Amino acid sequence: MSGTLAPFAERLLRWFDTHGRHDLPWQHPRAPYRVWLSEIMLQQTQVATVIPYFERFLQRFPDVASLAAAPVDDVLALWAGLGYYARARNLHRCAQVVMSEHGGEFPRDIELLQSLPGIGRSTAAAILSQAHGDRHAILDGNVRRVLSRHAAIEGWPGAPALQKKLWALSESLLPQARLADYTQAIMDLGASVCATRKPACAACPLNADCQAYLQNRVAQIPGPKPKRERPERRTQVLLIENARGELLLERRPPAGIWGGLWCLPLVDEGADWRSACLERYGLEAGDAQALPPLHHAFTHFDLELRPLRLRASATTRLRESTELAWTRMGDPNKGLPAPIRKLLDAQGQTPLFETAP
Repeated sequence: MSGTLAPFAERLLRWFDTHGRHDLPWQHPRAPYRVWLSEIMLQQTQVATVIPYFERFLQRFPDVASLAAAPVDDVLALWAGLGYYARARNLHRCAQVVMSEHGGEFPRDIELLQSLPGIGRSTAAAILSQAHGDRHAILDGNVRRVLSRHAAIEGWPGAPALQKKLWALSESLLPQARLADYTQAIMDLGASVCATRKPACAACPLNADCQAYLQNRVAQIPGPKPKRERPERRTQVLLIENARGELLLERRPPAGIWGGLWCLPLVDEGADWRSACLERYGLEAGDAQALPPLHHAFTHFDLELRPLRLRASATTRLRESTELAWTRMGDPNKGLPAPIRKLLDAQGQTPLFETAP
């Protein structure tokens, strides 16, 4: 039966012409800058979430030159809520490298392209195939799942040995033409039909020779990522107000959680927050009001935020630092991590910043 089947790519493209996504904002036009921006945003994030962020970014940064010239705070403010903030910092650095070393044009060479900040092998291939129609294979999470099931490749597809096997398979299935459509098609199939849970196998254009489907093992392939015990961390978060009702914000270090974002001050669990206020900020404070804790899940651990609300003494002054700022309501220039914004909203306050949800 398999000998009479049309090639993998041909069947996939026929399905895409009828059922694929043709109206995504980065498809019109498929310019390198727009495709690159969408690919970085789509790492770890679903299309429906990305679209409004993408559109806001284009309004503020219509091209790579405007993005490169912007302060990183502006970039992080627009990114707030998307998570995985290293992506935003790499996005900004990448734009600057494209301007300074490549004349404002994204390299057409795939090895050179994937050497830029935040661009790996699959992302580089996705940019070149969609923006230029170049013949490069991708291997994001959706594609790994489609190929693992179609070839009945058992095990967790993130394992190095399986990655190598899946890359070779992905490259072997590429068509000779319509590479931009094919790249979108295989991502769409994984997102909509060959889903992680409850895949719609009966509607799949590849089911006639999908080995996992024919062997009734779709639920077992691909295998899950080996589980690790998720640690839980706890930290105190300080809502320090001054006499004018402003809150103190501190810029997070570039590395670590919420890197580069402005945030309420964080103090390790069990540490003396009074000493921290004085030593780090030059502020004395009165008694603190404990607020209900807030839980937030990161990829590799869970975080419990234990908020304390306190008033800084009017007799002390904030230590001078570009990493510290008293902030008024409605400041649009500082991005807050989503859990911190949620914490403030839970107190019944007007949201501090005009940032994305």
